[in-house]
Amino acid sequence: METAVRLQKFLANQGIASRREIERMIEEGRIEIDGNTAQLGDKIVPGVNQVSVDGRVIRKQHIERMVLAINKPRGLLCSHSDPHHSETIFDLLPDELKAMKWIMIGRLDKESEGLVLMTNDGDFAHEISHPSYGMTKRYRVEINRPLDAVHIAKLLKGIEWKGERLQADKVIPLKNAKSEERGLAEVHLHHGRKHEIRNLFYAFGYRVRRLRRTQIGNFTLKGLPIGTVRVLSPAEIATLK
Repeated sequence: METAVRLQKFLANQGIASRREIERMIEEGRIEIDGNTAQLGDKIVPGVNQVSVDGRVIRKQHIERMVLAINKPRGLLCSHSDPHHSETIFDLLPDELKAMKWIMIGRLDKESEGLVLMTNDGDFAHEISHPSYGMTKRYRVEINRPLDAVHIAKLLKGIEWKGERLQADKVIPLKNAKSEERGLAEVHLHHGRKHEIRNLFYAFGYRVRRLRRTQIGNFTLKGLPIGTVRVLSPAEIATLK
């Protein structure tokens, strides 16, 4: 007989959503165990307890892990749907992949571009995206004026912004061949709060003109044209961990 596992882990393994999203669904009362509304911290025994999400029974099945790499263009939302904007990153997926359930690893805002990973494995998504695992993400940031060396130390020290701690792990100034009037830098983060880089630079009087994620862990955008999707090989998935 199988041992009990946390509800979030079970549903994440079935590709329903990330653990964090599942916790929100539990709080919203959308998940039931044996007909009773689930609570945070609940455990279930797969094959014994019946789990349903929004009224749909979830049965344990073996799901082969898949990871997609996407070079996101500007103007697309990292969302399944949006009532005010019809174009999302999911529109880039080939038809045979659109019907599958995907969990985003490292969202980018609408105006940002670059590397986004998606997977059908909730546990893997949690492991790769959670700050405690220290997965470094690299960004190429173009700002509206040259970066003052004094501000590099301040970006590394970090700031409090609307109740959150924002901080860069590394800031490497780069020469901007296109314009001496604009600044260019490579920024490393091991986390990635919403609009973190934009807010960090804004706090010191800069405006981000272009933001592109170039790398997650050991996986880079190299060889992945903008707007394209590629299924990662097992060897490439292994390098992420």
